[in-house]
Amino acid sequence: MNQFNNILETITMIEKEKLDIRTITMGISLLDCCDANGEKSRKKIYDKITKYAENLVKVGENIETKYGIPIINKRISVTPISLIAQASSDKNYVEFAKTLDKAAKAVGVNFIGGFSALVQKGYSKGDKILIDSIPNALAETERVCSSINVGDTRSGINMDAVRDMGKIIKETAYLTREKDSIGCAKLVVFANAVEDNPFMAGAFHGVGEAECIINVGVSGPGVVKSALEKVKGESFDVVSETIKRTAFKITRAGQLVAREASKMLGVPFGILDLSLAPTPAVGDSVARILEEMGIESCGGHGTTAALALLNDAVKKGGIMASSHVGGLSGAFIPVSEDEGMINAVKKGSLNLEKLEAMTCVCSVGLDMIAIPGDTPASTISAIIADEAAIGVINKKTTAVRVIPVYGKKLGDEVEFGGLLGRAPIMAVSKFSSEDFVNRGGRIPAPVHSFKN
Repeated sequence: MNQFNNILETITMIEKEKLDIRTITMGISLLDCCDANGEKSRKKIYDKITKYAENLVKVGENIETKYGIPIINKRISVTPISLIAQASSDKNYVEFAKTLDKAAKAVGVNFIGGFSALVQKGYSKGDKILIDSIPNALAETERVCSSINVGDTRSGINMDAVRDMGKIIKETAYLTREKDSIGCAKLVVFANAVEDNPFMAGAFHGVGEAECIINVGVSGPGVVKSALEKVKGESFDVVSETIKRTAFKITRAGQLVAREASKMLGVPFGILDLSLAPTPAVGDSVARILEEMGIESCGGHGTTAALALLNDAVKKGGIMASSHVGGLSGAFIPVSEDEGMINAVKKGSLNLEKLEAMTCVCSVGLDMIAIPGDTPASTISAIIADEAAIGVINKKTTAVRVIPVYGKKLGDEVEFGGLLGRAPIMAVSKFSSEDFVNRGGRIPAPVHSFKN
């Protein structure tokens, strides 16, 4: 009887509460693809990706059919391209991005991540070339995602990189202006980036990872909200336990898919990322979970405390369910991808300042936020600096994925489509941060970073 009830419960989670496997992401090391000749290096990259990921999409579809669990995206992450391409004499890495895009299309995945650089302490030759190549790379490809790590708790914050990334984001927005600056939706700036993240746009395959692995990202905000509807008026102790038990069940479903994919592909299972990643669909919203706890509208006072409880309980439930929980497990708050967040912005209960406070306790940071197209590059850099500081001081991953939509102003709305959703243009501070950003140099690591 218990097994029968578990089956019914899982069916309900999938059909009515929008449980899904957000992504199966294959991580592939490209360290052996370095070559002094850029053309030869790109051929090695293409051949390796298409060999390893040849059956990735087919296996995902077979698992969906076998278990009836939707797998929304199949993705690939690769070693940061700045580490591979700088072995060549190339002065621009756009062709490397095009090679990644070509390989992604050949195997049929939705996105490929790893057009990336890790510059928390400074630039190497390849880092600088890659960063300068980002605007054209994202404008001239469809499935490539890019990420830059500008700080970490051990190193502090590279403010030269922070300054540069504001300009890069603006240029990317301009070059993709005909598509509502969508290039910026494929670009994220991190502090304390993790090496095993299966979610885009920040996924890359860390140098400490195995040759090839399978990482799985699970979602399920609707399942959590449904569970909380059954404990209305109960204490926060009950709320926390309810979320933990629900996260446990969601993680078990993800582990089943992860192990099956690993076995069918003959690739080691890396990590299971249990992140409540919302979609634009009604009933699949992190904001609605917070409101179910008693906040009238997301962003109202108490929102940060509610999000802290949610994030912690999700992690605790996931850890109990699997010994391979990793990535960014917790709760995401991407504005354009969460119908409750969109509604809260329109109501006026949620603004950029409140979102920044929420990033202190969520999984990542300021995510999928559309801002006026005329926002200065220095203001974007300052937003990145604020988020990096939160991450560095609190030993957590933070990130910024903002989209200065060319030609749009406060009060407008932009439609990105698919999982990227739609976004109201949000206000940014009208006061300048230019003198602050232009200081450059490095914000030193915090005192608590000095540990062996």
